[in-house]
Amino acid sequence: MMTTENNDDKPNKFYIISVTTLTLVIPTIGFIAEHIITDTALTFELFSKWFIFSAVGLRLFLAGIKQVKNPEFTAKQIFHIDSPDSFPILRELGFANICFGLVGIVSLFKPEWRTVSAFASGLYYGIAGVQHGLKNTSGINERFALWTDLIIFVLLLAYFIQTL
Repeated sequence: MMTTENNDDKPNKFYIISVTTLTLVIPTIGFIAEHIITDTALTFELFSKWFIFSAVGLRLFLAGIKQVKNPEFTAKQIFHIDSPDSFPILRELGFANICFGLVGIVSLFKPEWRTVSAFASGLYYGIAGVQHGLKNTSGINERFALWTDLIIFVLLLAYFIQTL
């Protein structure tokens, strides 16, 4: 059963902080640290290396683990679904997220995997963002998911186009 109480949606601080950390903070730290430690030029390629590792790899892997272990969080906090009937579907989404995430994590060590990760995960984030946008986003957590999904999609698309 879908809830309709959207105005009282409270931000899930842990969710917002963790997604912000994985999407922006860790990639920026990795980008700057590698530049300082190895004297590598500050390029979009270098940023993308860390962005794919963290915003795709770590974020999707950790989200997948959470969805497998606790599908109720995604159901209630993101989609505002109160029915346990959705939990098996969300667990399967978790398995897909774990797989996408592992490709992003491995891409830190296997650069040739970055293009594949950017393509597949970029499509995933883009379609997820569009799906959030097509429905009336029902709260701050879902709006946050919408915007971060679309930002990640745009950066992954730019990386993919650059690698063609």
